[in-house]
Amino acid sequence: MESILTKYANLLVHYCLEIQEGDWLYINTTTLAEPLVREVFRLAIRAGAHVETEFSFADQGRIFMKEAGEKQLKTLPPFYKQAMEEFDAYLYIRAPFNLREDQNADPDKVKIHQEAMGPIRNTYFQRTATRDLKRNLCQFPTQAAAQEANMSLEEYEQFVFNACKLYDPDPVQSWLDVRKAQQQIVDLLNARSEVRYLGDGIDIQFKTNGRIWMNSDGQTNMPSGEVYTSPLEDSVNGTVHFSFPAVYMGHEVEGVTLWVKDGYVEKWEALRGKSFLDQIFQLPGARRFGEAAIGTNYGIKQFSKNILFDEKIGGTIHMAIGQSYLQTGGQNKSSVHWDMIADMMNGGMIFADGEKIYENGRFLFLDWPEN
Repeated sequence: MESILTKYANLLVHYCLEIQEGDWLYINTTTLAEPLVREVFRLAIRAGAHVETEFSFADQGRIFMKEAGEKQLKTLPPFYKQAMEEFDAYLYIRAPFNLREDQNADPDKVKIHQEAMGPIRNTYFQRTATRDLKRNLCQFPTQAAAQEANMSLEEYEQFVFNACKLYDPDPVQSWLDVRKAQQQIVDLLNARSEVRYLGDGIDIQFKTNGRIWMNSDGQTNMPSGEVYTSPLEDSVNGTVHFSFPAVYMGHEVEGVTLWVKDGYVEKWEALRGKSFLDQIFQLPGARRFGEAAIGTNYGIKQFSKNILFDEKIGGTIHMAIGQSYLQTGGQNKSSVHWDMIADMMNGGMIFADGEKIYENGRFLFLDWPEN
């Protein structure tokens, strides 16, 4: 474990965050991730960075939402605020104690707190869009995450490390190879203006002229393996059915279908969990799309109920309701960014300006490796 965590830390410090001498690095995680934080701290200090850490304990968020009064809900956390405004790099390591911790939080309290956090959230989006704040989201394997994925902890560790290419002789070079291959995709898509997803229960199209398709090569998410954009807000039309369960804020919604006209979600259905979907669609900006994307990580071979991994699965597409990405040119604002995923391996197709560029989970102009 020590050897693989050293390899993981090296990837995070030197490839993902590109830590330089004098950088200020803020690490946010739970106490469960201490073994990985120790190795990241070691390598970042060795590189000449200044490192600050913040660890959450079990049930901290649940206790806060249950006990906090309105003044506390509206008070901005000063250290986190300073980090988002002034630090050079931000590493968020997912290491959950309990993935259902927030499930029963009072929605009125959640809304008050989310609205209060709006200014910090806007600063975060603005700075990460230009990489003025170098940011990475990654995963430390925990029992809760393993159980959610229906795996043993050992199996889940192997799943996480394999998805991050840590078993490769040179993980950094492996991610550089991903960057090179995906650049061919974004170059093609950035030269087109209209995209159509077609598949089982899916016939949805959107315009991207003036927007940018991004090459997600592991620097902002580890693992990664996707290309994504923010569609023109009023251009999305059609129907989309998401074949994978959609998990958000500890709630699982299954069999989601959305009907969209001129960028606005007019109707929605779900086989399970529709009441939570109803609640989310009442929030400002949630009924427009902030993202459209295509997963390309064929090394992720199973669904784990963890969006960091699931949205990257090779042979899938995903769309997110809510907040757009500023770096793509997106303009929709919302406290929500909820990715929903659909399988394209069995007959799914993608068209760009009327030309078929993708079928059965594969780009037709690329010879993509299995791992």
